[in-house]
Amino acid sequence: MARVLVQATLPHSRPLTHEFERVNGRFTLYMNAPPSVGLPYGSYPRLALAWLSTEAVRTRSREIELGPTFSSFMYKLGLTPVTGRRGTTSRLRDQLYRLFSTTIRCTWSGEDEGHAAGLGYTVAYKHELWWSPRDPEQRPLWNSVVVLSAEFFDELVAHAVPIDLRALKALRGSPLALDIYSWLTYRMSYLRRPCLIPWEALQTQFGADYGRTRDFKRKFLAHLAGVLHVYPAVRIAEQPAGLLLRPSPTHLPRTAARRR
Repeated sequence: MARVLVQATLPHSRPLTHEFERVNGRFTLYMNAPPSVGLPYGSYPRLALAWLSTEAVRTRSREIELGPTFSSFMYKLGLTPVTGRRGTTSRLRDQLYRLFSTTIRCTWSGEDEGHAAGLGYTVAYKHELWWSPRDPEQRPLWNSVVVLSAEFFDELVAHAVPIDLRALKALRGSPLALDIYSWLTYRMSYLRRPCLIPWEALQTQFGADYGRTRDFKRKFLAHLAGVLHVYPAVRIAEQPAGLLLRPSPTHLPRTAARRR
């Protein structure tokens, strides 16, 4: 995954507006989508981003072929094709349109008040999808492809966070669990001493829309249990003031990611 989309993440549920902001300390993620399309949200764009990012790092190419059929692409994401207006095929296609239509802006502020930095991009420079949600097994005349934007590709290759796609597939039912997993394996890649993160800070990063902090904490811990099932080596402890992280093996070492 691109580091900027692990430090702050997409909406979990359908936003009421076409603008979205997530804050993690000195880092801010801002997203804007055309009102007629809307912002991406939920598990589907996260799974698609993870697969696209993995292919881009593996092939070192901005142009990525998605597969001969819609159903073959869905199986790569761990999804089962189901047709119909509320089926998985229609929902995934809608989320892909949202993801590729959204503009992303990231900003950082340093400890020095005089320093600030930013980066803006779209995920896709170009996309060609020839799939029909009504017939996911249909093999079209042309391949469906995505060409990542140069800005996103460069950021991804320079700062890729190794993750295990099998873990994401196992956690695909919860966008919050997907975010927690990616964040934990990223944090453990550089954590050298115990670190206590206040619940209020976690709420701002992962789910300010949950209302009260105690409601967010209950939701976070419930989904954390699923993450610990696929990532048992991580050493964390619930504290009244926050979540205590202790140095742990990252889920997928960078050397292993490079071999893959």
